[in-house]
Amino acid sequence: MPVNATKEITTLWRNLHSVQDENCKTFYRWRETALEVAGPGVQPLDVALKAAAIFGQEIGKSFLPRLNWLKGPEAFLQSLAGLLAGSWATEGALTRVEKGEKPNELFIHCTRDPWPSVAKDYGVPMEEVALTRERIFQTILEDVSVFFNIKLGIEMLKAIPRGHGLYLFRLYAVEG
Repeated sequence: MPVNATKEITTLWRNLHSVQDENCKTFYRWRETALEVAGPGVQPLDVALKAAAIFGQEIGKSFLPRLNWLKGPEAFLQSLAGLLAGSWATEGALTRVEKGEKPNELFIHCTRDPWPSVAKDYGVPMEEVALTRERIFQTILEDVSVFFNIKLGIEMLKAIPRGHGLYLFRLYAVEG
């Protein structure tokens, strides 16, 4: 029986987008549940940032076998930036990595991210969405920094939820 490649690819593409959408919704359903269980005294941002830290730690550990310092610091940072952008892309984001002016810095651009739209459906403040993404990336870098004995930093320069039209992160090795 012949396979209709176009139909199969279209089906897979739709399924991928459905899973990405469900991933975002599941996080915000979990957030609602955690807030309800925690009670009236808990701050929603604290819950979201704690979850982001846990997610970031797990993702960071999964990055370790994929990183290699032997090709030098620039290749290492390029690989790390690619992993950060790639993990975000699996969530439905449109990302790319760009070299900075300095040899120890890279920029991660994201021009489409499904998280703010889904967060809006759940009444989540946009600043929380931006800070959650930043916290995930920060905690990813914690284990990577310790494992490779290099101080890494990341800073969010722009964020879609803040009205900038894109996310822009600066990834860098701390000198000194």
